[in-house]
Amino acid sequence: MAPIAEAHHHRSTTKASHKSFKSKHSTKGFLKESSKGKVENGEKKHRKTPHQQVMSKIERRHQARQKQQSKHQEHAKAISVFSGQNGAPRIIAVVPLCEDGDPRAAIHKLNQGLDLDAEVPSEGLGRVRVDRFKQNILYIPVARDLLSALDACRTADFVVFLLSPHQEVDDLGELMLRSIEGQGVSNILTAVQGLDGIQPSKKQPQVLSSLKSYITHFFPTQEKVHSVDSHQDCANVVRSLCTTIPKGVRWREDRSWMLVEDVQWPSRGDSSPNASGEIVVTGVVRGKGLKSNRLVQIGDWGDFQIEKITAAPLPISRKRKADEMALDNQPNSEVTLETPDEDQDDLAEFAPYDVSMDEVDDMPISKAPTEKRGVLLDDHHYFSDDETHLPEAPKRLPKGTSSYQAAWFLGDMSDSGSDDEDDAMDTDDCLNMGAPALPQDGLEGLDTAPGRDPTEAAPSESPQSEMFVDPSPDDEAEQLAAYRSQRKSEAEEDLEFPDEIELHPNVLTRERLARYRGLKSLRTSHWETDEDKAHEPEEWSRLLQIADYKGAKSQALRETLVGGVQPGTRVHVHLRNIPLSLQASYSPSKPLTLVSLLRHEHKRTVVNYSITLSSDYPNPLHSKEEIIMQCGPRRLVVNPLFSQAGNTPNNVHKFDRYLHPGRTAIATFIAPMIWGSVPTLFFRKTSSRQTNPSAVMSDAPSSQLSYLDLIATGTSLPPDRSRIVAKRVILTGHPYKIHKKLVTVRYMFFNAEDVNWFKALQLWTKRGRSGYIKESLGTHGYFKATFDGKINPQDAVGVSLYKRVFPRNARAWKPDERGVVMGDASVQ
Repeated sequence: MAPIAEAHHHRSTTKASHKSFKSKHSTKGFLKESSKGKVENGEKKHRKTPHQQVMSKIERRHQARQKQQSKHQEHAKAISVFSGQNGAPRIIAVVPLCEDGDPRAAIHKLNQGLDLDAEVPSEGLGRVRVDRFKQNILYIPVARDLLSALDACRTADFVVFLLSPHQEVDDLGELMLRSIEGQGVSNILTAVQGLDGIQPSKKQPQVLSSLKSYITHFFPTQEKVHSVDSHQDCANVVRSLCTTIPKGVRWREDRSWMLVEDVQWPSRGDSSPNASGEIVVTGVVRGKGLKSNRLVQIGDWGDFQIEKITAAPLPISRKRKADEMALDNQPNSEVTLETPDEDQDDLAEFAPYDVSMDEVDDMPISKAPTEKRGVLLDDHHYFSDDETHLPEAPKRLPKGTSSYQAAWFLGDMSDSGSDDEDDAMDTDDCLNMGAPALPQDGLEGLDTAPGRDPTEAAPSESPQSEMFVDPSPDDEAEQLAAYRSQRKSEAEEDLEFPDEIELHPNVLTRERLARYRGLKSLRTSHWETDEDKAHEPEEWSRLLQIADYKGAKSQALRETLVGGVQPGTRVHVHLRNIPLSLQASYSPSKPLTLVSLLRHEHKRTVVNYSITLSSDYPNPLHSKEEIIMQCGPRRLVVNPLFSQAGNTPNNVHKFDRYLHPGRTAIATFIAPMIWGSVPTLFFRKTSSRQTNPSAVMSDAPSSQLSYLDLIATGTSLPPDRSRIVAKRVILTGHPYKIHKKLVTVRYMFFNAEDVNWFKALQLWTKRGRSGYIKESLGTHGYFKATFDGKINPQDAVGVSLYKRVFPRNARAWKPDERGVVMGDASVQ
């Protein structure tokens, strides 16, 4: 048998391998096939583990199902408070922005969009049951009043703005719009009223486009302006109101709150103005669980304690056999849901006096002050009039001179008439806090180029001391007036020295500025607080102190997560010790809100708020000027201290006398604290009256509508009692004679005693030179100073002094403080 011939094979090395197909050039079909079953979570991609790389298709599908179920549970939890026949109603605030806006007519149109026969009451709230979507709606018709609009939108789940196709939004409407935007708002819808009156009809889309362009300037997320004259648009608006999940307001959802539907006042047997009693407010609990141990804030009435919380269910309607509707008889007995215990918060705003009289003598404030030896610089007093306690200044002696021989040399011995040597002084490292430092701020604002270190005691640069003769009083007064008039014109053109002051020549500077001290560095120097104890406010030691703000805030918020009456429950809240005089200020047509305060939110402390003055405001805002602040559920009348923002190692911040338009500062005052970052509005009483015929027919007088003007917005910051607000004053002088680095300065002081008192302070110039006072000349305040470099004759020499200013106490804003005199005949 012949052998079988073997098949011929090529070597594998001769086979050419083709390049693999690059994924970036994949076709759409290939990408679609490879992405099946994948879920894009939008997170940053991380390196996959081996298990994730081999995840099967079933596992990926299971993971996607878990995410879907989690999202569904969150959705169900968000809408559970509105579900059911007696679920919480969705609160809708209808705000007219134009004079011809009619919120009650707009509500009637919205009800007709779903063929609802509910009647709109002439005043108060309007409750509607929408069976098509199984939801309850509570309408709040808002009058053209700034405060009523703010109160309504503060509690609303949805806000419907009414625009007009015939009239533009006036100043009051724009003020309401900016204020609502600044305080924080939930979901927004925009509608136009009277669009059918625009003829021909082809102009209507153009009007809608113009109105949409206006409203998107304030709320860019608005996609459409609905017409209440259109049956279809009204149906779409009601569908959105019933199906959309309200996003809420952060500070409001962290607390328990409710819109008051009814107030039951006791029979007033006592006619005295200070009479008080128990009232009952009714509403549906929203937000977190309502606890009887916490205090509640009722509108602008104040903070009160809860006596008890009882159930207040709505009458239940059931069908009888004869298909007749009847109301079940509700039992007369009340079901108590919660009563306070020993943990209930009290109404004390300050800490109690816990210091006994025996300990008063041991307090630092009662100690007699020691004799000061000069101005306070950081934490030491320097340079008294009697300087015998100070070591003698070293003499300049020939080389090899012994201490015994040195006693025979009087004065400095130098080989030449002048020398240019400078004694270097060690300077502490300063921290760069981000903002550019100015020369008046201390060491970090000076020119620290090599060879230009500030020197405290420099040798004389003149060949010999020259005799100094004081000018005549008339000539000196004339020269001082001419110099200061020139300085004033320069300050008006260029605000280089906003803290500069000018003292009268007959005033002793050391007495006028007795509380002021010097700082080597505004940002890093230690501030001695013992010097300020004698000037603290009376209640300063009784203010709330928070050592760990983040920890205390987390604990206060965690307490709201458990316990209390659950959201969605309609309750009667019994409040104790309510002044019965408040009944005169209650009106069912104006919204009233109950907000449960968190723990410690009734106690007073030093609060800080960031404030940004509107760039449209014409004038700067003076510090300590009275303004009205709204933060969360409160309105306060405050006199804030303005200071610079930022964090410094020594927690010292410069006081600002004025807040200029468009700038941001920190407002500090004593007031009840609030946890978290809460949007804040600042108003000011205006003196201009607006003649608004339509507003006269509304609930509030026209003068009240226009007498509050929004001037600034801000946010609450963590309270800090140890934050030091330092007021700075700058004394400036004029270089009279300049010889290299030795300068004769005048007009800063006007007697030799003041020169010696402030001798330890560091001098600085506008261009960054620094130096120290060397010696006093004459009796009129002239002195010699040495600088770290030659200064310009046009330069100004300054010295910075600081004193601590304490914030003022805020008071609660009352409903009769709208900026007008109540009972004025012009507003009737």
